[in-house]
Amino acid sequence: MKPFTKLTSVVAPLDRANVDTDAIIPKQFLRKIERTGFGKHLFHEWRYSDYEGTVPNPAFILNHEPYSHAEILLARDNFGCGSSREHAPWALTDFGFRAIIAPSFADIFYNNSVKNGLLPVRLKSPQIEELFKYTAAKAGAELTVDLVDQVVITPRKRYSFDIAPFSKECLLKGLDQIGWTLQYAEEIDGYEATLATKTPWLA
Repeated sequence: MKPFTKLTSVVAPLDRANVDTDAIIPKQFLRKIERTGFGKHLFHEWRYSDYEGTVPNPAFILNHEPYSHAEILLARDNFGCGSSREHAPWALTDFGFRAIIAPSFADIFYNNSVKNGLLPVRLKSPQIEELFKYTAAKAGAELTVDLVDQVVITPRKRYSFDIAPFSKECLLKGLDQIGWTLQYAEEIDGYEATLATKTPWLA
């Protein structure tokens, strides 16, 4: 995973609540086990006017510049609800998103996001409303998400957010849980060697 420290990007406002994982990546595109290649199907039924995905929907925000290259997504309550498919954060990151800002997330989606290098930022609903007004006032408005200091920054205001220390460490270092464990490979090997000597019947 790519480490996440501080990101400044155009923010794409998705003014919808209860965006479920089937809307993020529809079930018919879940045939692969690789993590790549899902970005072209992100929000498929909203981005395209046809089933094949060849006719962009002109009303959808991500079909317009500069939002088609945004790395920050702004959304409403309960983002990522529905099924537990890990393909949802895969699709978001493959499209190019690195952070999502919303009042609340489905728990499984939140955890899947962190494990895949996607930072979910929870802010209070009034703060989210301020950010939607900020993005509406200027096309292509930018935000900065600073994970080190745990703040979202606009030209006029800073918003603090919470994140679990372990999740923060993994994102800062660009490690999933397996990668985090492998940091201690030498210690693990030493323990297993000692265990084999002390309790050979377990080896």
